[in-house]
Amino acid sequence: MQPLVQLTREPLDRDALVAAVSHPSVGGIVVFEGVVRDNARGKQVRYLEYDVYQEMAELQIRSIIAEARQHWGVEHVAVAHRFGRMEVGEASVIIAVSSPHRAEAFEACRYIIDTLKTTVPIWKKEVAIDGEEWVEG
Repeated sequence: MQPLVQLTREPLDRDALVAAVSHPSVGGIVVFEGVVRDNARGKQVRYLEYDVYQEMAELQIRSIIAEARQHWGVEHVAVAHRFGRMEVGEASVIIAVSSPHRAEAFEACRYIIDTLKTTVPIWKKEVAIDGEEWVEG
């Protein structure tokens, strides 16, 4: 099954991502949802803005998924990341992974988010009460 990868300005649909990884052969579905919080590094955050190099980001996300599939044997993966402006409480990224057993789904999901945050060309700007700055992922 081809993984689902979405890069969008639209709000993310958690239920659609879970449906994309659901299958009669799976016994566990793990979902990671990253949401915009109201604080960072001692500052009160008003909102976030994400920018993305879409073509490269999609290729890299697909590569990360392929690595996770090879290492943990998971077959069903969906990754969605928003870009543009996001308000506090909104989801900026959702990753859903399913596998016959939970341990592999947990490990693969953690690997995907950790690797995505450090390697994929998606940049985050925090807009706080007292200014704004681009921050590393």
